[in-house]
Amino acid sequence: MTEGTTSAVDAGTAAPAEESADTLVSRLEQEGDIAADYLEGLLDIADLDGDIDMDVEGDRALVSIVGDGNDRTLQRLVGQDGEVLEALQELTRLAVHRETGERSRLMLDIAGFRARKREELAELGAKAAEQAKQTGESVKLRPMTPFERKVVHDAVAAAGLRSESEGEEPQRCVVVLAG
Repeated sequence: MTEGTTSAVDAGTAAPAEESADTLVSRLEQEGDIAADYLEGLLDIADLDGDIDMDVEGDRALVSIVGDGNDRTLQRLVGQDGEVLEALQELTRLAVHRETGERSRLMLDIAGFRARKREELAELGAKAAEQAKQTGESVKLRPMTPFERKVVHDAVAAAGLRSESEGEEPQRCVVVLAG
């Protein structure tokens, strides 16, 4: 803490800050519960087996549909390159919005697809950053979804470089800036 500033604890206001963090977690848990109910209904309609896991990471609820070892049946809900998953995530966010009246940033994963994709994209971002460092030239990557771009931006930042998104959806891509 710098000279001349006070923390919430120093000012005697620690409880409201904790309450707001508790309120955020409570709101995100509520989003997860609403999403889980919606997704359980969807699984019933589609006659698919899967368990729903909920978590809170940072400022968003994470909801995952996991299979019982045979995730092939859930792959239909992922679709080609995650297209069905993206659509289901938007529908789930809409279901949460309908119940809460608040915009949701909920993240949906099915059969570990996003977790695997996150690892691949982090590696891609690190390699692109290394290439930009070695060549001294910016590296433009393929068009990506907002989720994919966020993961790559984070990996590039972790490698000590900057990146930016350019273009219009659905052709928006990450450019890793050299130096």
